[in-house]
Amino acid sequence: MEKVYTKNAPDAIGPYSQAVKVGGLVFTSGQIAINPATSAVEATDIKGQTEQVCKNLCAVLEAAGTGAEKAVKTTCFLADMADFAAFNEVYGKYFTGKPARSCVAAKQLPKGVLVEVEVIAEL
Repeated sequence: MEKVYTKNAPDAIGPYSQAVKVGGLVFTSGQIAINPATSAVEATDIKGQTEQVCKNLCAVLEAAGTGAEKAVKTTCFLADMADFAAFNEVYGKYFTGKPARSCVAAKQLPKGVLVEVEVIAEL
C-alpha cells in the first residue's frame, strides 16, 4: 500500500491519508470544499462547493497517477437532498465516464459543508 499526498488538495483533518494506492486502484478519502490555498471553505452554495470538491479530488487522483476519467465508483454525501440536481450539474462535468455511484443524505458533514465525495479509480 502506498500513501498519496499532494499540496494541491487540503491536508487531512484527521489521522488518515488523502488517498492510498493498492492493487491497481486508488482509494481517495472524502474531499470537502476546502480551498487548499487558503485552508478555508470559501463557497457557500452547493455548486461552488461541488466545484471545489471535484478540483480537490482531481488533484489527489493526479498525484496518484490517474484521473477522474478512470473513476470506477464514487460515494457522495449531501447535507440536503434538495441539492441533488445542482450537485449533479457540476459533478457531471468532472465524472464524464459515469462511474458507479452512491449518493446519500448525511445529517452533518465536517466543517458544516454541503457536500463530500470519495472516489475509487483505476491506476
